[in-house]
Amino acid sequence: MFIQGIGTAVPATKYLQSECWEVLQDSATYAGLAPRARAVLKKVLTGDSGIASRHLALAPLTEAFVLNPDTLYARFAEHAPTLATRAAEQALAEAGTNPTEIDALLVSTCTGYLCPGISSYLIERLGLRPDLLALDLVGHGCGAALPNLRTAEALLNSGRCQKALSVCVEVCSAALYIDNDPGVLISACLFGDGAGAAVLGKKPSNASRRLQWIASNSVIIPEIRDLLRFEQRSGMLRNLLSLRVPSLAAEEVGGILSSLLAREAVQQDAIAAWILHPGGRDVLKAIRERLKLDPCDLRHSESVLRDFGNLSSASVLFVLKNAIQDSASPGYWWMTSFGAGFSCHGALLKAE
Repeated sequence: MFIQGIGTAVPATKYLQSECWEVLQDSATYAGLAPRARAVLKKVLTGDSGIASRHLALAPLTEAFVLNPDTLYARFAEHAPTLATRAAEQALAEAGTNPTEIDALLVSTCTGYLCPGISSYLIERLGLRPDLLALDLVGHGCGAALPNLRTAEALLNSGRCQKALSVCVEVCSAALYIDNDPGVLISACLFGDGAGAAVLGKKPSNASRRLQWIASNSVIIPEIRDLLRFEQRSGMLRNLLSLRVPSLAAEEVGGILSSLLAREAVQQDAIAAWILHPGGRDVLKAIRERLKLDPCDLRHSESVLRDFGNLSSASVLFVLKNAIQDSASPGYWWMTSFGAGFSCHGALLKAE
């Protein structure tokens, strides 16, 4: 399988973390929090979190404090199809692919629910064939991009499809929840809105960069699913985020990397670029230490985290696009994502 084109999209409204802190302090929501919770918010929004700004589907920013199921659903229903369409259009253009050439459409999201799914909107807005295979995938959380791509690979290898369109879209501002739980508060300060898309084919495109998907693997650990997951409370999504996540992510990333490299007879020092899901500053630090990477190996992920925050499932596609635009060295590239489940996924790519 070849990655023929990558597209990304974010809302037009961009907010500095300092702006979020200023607006938050004047809100009734902030006034109702315990002193310890206020201290957590101040530390994350004004300290060195690795995030400078986020794009959010909020205009004005005070919309963040209108927390009821109907408002959050309406935000997702309005912005998810739009962001997904923009990212997909960019990916199709980069790949030089006519929408009618797409045989399969795979859409991942975890921050809202539409029925019919987002695929229905993309078929309409992109002019895709109505007889294509459309799959709306849910429940993978931040790690969804790689299971999505692995599904596309299986369809291409089966002979069922010649080209597939993979889309990950998250409106994290439609899954806001604020209470005194530190993990919930950190989530509110960490996530941004955005979409990523990839056109995938059995042959390389005419793009200047040839990017081949070589192999992949995954691990899912159900017994620790409560460390990172969504739950429903008062009709709204509430993100549970354990302080164990950075060390856990680093350990599982290291494990799937070692097993896949051994299977493919590739040495770690042959990896020319690292496409790591930017789950947060502490997550990237833990992965760097576990894999014994140089600080510069994290530059593509850190750049996305700094400018956009954690975009959940779309994040790793932003990092991949960043590496391509930055003319990362040819050779093997390692891409990894992780999230709810607890699940961790990895893929070995080859760039020319």
